[in-house]
Amino acid sequence: MYGPAPYIAMRDVGDYVTFNLHREPFMISKQVNYKKIIILNNVSTKDNFDGVLSVKVINQENDRVIFSETTAIHLKAGKETKHSISFINVDTANCLLQCSFKPEKSENVITASVGAPYILTPPPPASPRINGPRVYGARPGHPFLYRIPITGKRPVTVEVKGLPEGLKADEKTGIITGKIIRKGDYPVIITVRNTAGTDTATLLIRAGSTLALTPPMGWNSWNVWGLSVDADKVKAAADAFLSTSLADHGWSYINIDDGWEAPQRTPDGAITGNEKFRNFKDLSGYVHSKGLKLGIYSSPGPYTCGGYLGSYQHEFQDAKTWADWGIDYIKYDWCSYGKIAKDNSLEELQKPYLLMRKALDAVNRDIIYSLCQYGMGHVWEWGAKVGGNLWRTTGDITDTWNSMSGIGFRQNTASPYASPGHWNDPDMLVVGWVGWGPDIRPTRLTPDEQYTHISLWSLLSAPLLIGCDLSRMDDFTMSLLTNDEVLAVNQDPLGKQADKVYVNGNIQYWTKPLADGTHAAGIFNLGKEKEKIYVRFSDLKLKGDTYEVRDLWRQKNLGTFNDRIELKIPSHGVVLLKIKQKS
Repeated sequence: MYGPAPYIAMRDVGDYVTFNLHREPFMISKQVNYKKIIILNNVSTKDNFDGVLSVKVINQENDRVIFSETTAIHLKAGKETKHSISFINVDTANCLLQCSFKPEKSENVITASVGAPYILTPPPPASPRINGPRVYGARPGHPFLYRIPITGKRPVTVEVKGLPEGLKADEKTGIITGKIIRKGDYPVIITVRNTAGTDTATLLIRAGSTLALTPPMGWNSWNVWGLSVDADKVKAAADAFLSTSLADHGWSYINIDDGWEAPQRTPDGAITGNEKFRNFKDLSGYVHSKGLKLGIYSSPGPYTCGGYLGSYQHEFQDAKTWADWGIDYIKYDWCSYGKIAKDNSLEELQKPYLLMRKALDAVNRDIIYSLCQYGMGHVWEWGAKVGGNLWRTTGDITDTWNSMSGIGFRQNTASPYASPGHWNDPDMLVVGWVGWGPDIRPTRLTPDEQYTHISLWSLLSAPLLIGCDLSRMDDFTMSLLTNDEVLAVNQDPLGKQADKVYVNGNIQYWTKPLADGTHAAGIFNLGKEKEKIYVRFSDLKLKGDTYEVRDLWRQKNLGTFNDRIELKIPSHGVVLLKIKQKS
């Protein structure tokens, strides 16, 4: 009764107090100024806890502590407590935030840690720069729409020479419209000017039968909004492509996934939008006015995966409706067609996609054709034969390391089947705020895992479809999606997919030949510890003695090297290089 005050058992504290380091993302300004809100939750209904909160930020590249703070803190019963920190990451280094809470009446310590995002992409210069693909495919006689991606100080004036007959360019917006009269290859010379300088590039417009000569780049509603998507969210995404400058880096498709379809067709069998999508012509006009393109979703079965109407027995009618609406992209998802197919034979797997291909060929509009059937029957071997521009090679991705890495690093077998107009699709991107709607949250991928995600998808020549809430894009996510040298690897006109050329434990090398004779190489660390390695150029399957090497994320030349180069690779991270043999 008169003994010393008892200590609270670990169970009393540890079962009630936890850190939440993920709900409030890091805020970064000017690449080096960081702010972070640390949240501690006390779920006890009656006990308050006093203690000491200790915070450290460690540069993981050299183990140097760049920020340290200790403060007394009071955690009220049933409440969450927020604590804000600010620090400068002057080297834009890969950092780890470590937090601990030491209760006054316990010897136990509650700990948590999270990687801090770090921005490698340099800001674009004030002088104008032409970004995006260097080749673009379209069909003669069909409506043509292409927005030239241009960064730099505004205003910018655009001069375009060599356009095929039937096209015109707006010198203020850089939007090219019209209809091409005749087939052919048309090298178009684009010159852009502002008060800071001039840039010139050649865009090859290939008027023929093949679309998607480089992988589509855009946004899809599914990974963020799921079935809660509506027209206002789609318009907001289109607005964000311009306000955030994503469109200036080549992002162009605004794609609506499942959840737009009315519960019943009209008496004549036409499909319409539901109460969330009352006028698709107006919506496509809104998107097209910005130089962007609009995509939509359906299924060859009677119902979509979300239980909405599919296109079964209305294929030609739906394709015509989409064309009349001004649709530019269709994702065609297997879903309920599994109940229609007689078996899993190759003929039955291909049948609904061949039918929709015929329907799309019958309309007077270019519509990108995305097959979504999760890789059944090795679709990469025959997706092009049924007229697909891209085909899913896997099940749905989620925002975890196991999902993303498990999908991405298994794409090697499909590599030979990628080519201009025909792309392997390992599913959409899971960076930024995602959640499959309506409640969303920051991605669970660490910063290094996000660098791996974008690097690997770029090397794979995969379609790049952002799946996050664009209104909540932070500087780090923007930096991932606007590095033009990284995106150029994805959009390279040669159209080759990277091959896995070397594996040693947790280390993998992937190389991709580029149209200019150089190679892109991704050096990946799939392990839980950082690694310092010597990369031999012979292990990258490169032949030569001397190489010039450039770090694509940092947009920085690393120098000239013989035989090998020393690299430091963070856990679950990557170094993405461009390698040129020196003559």
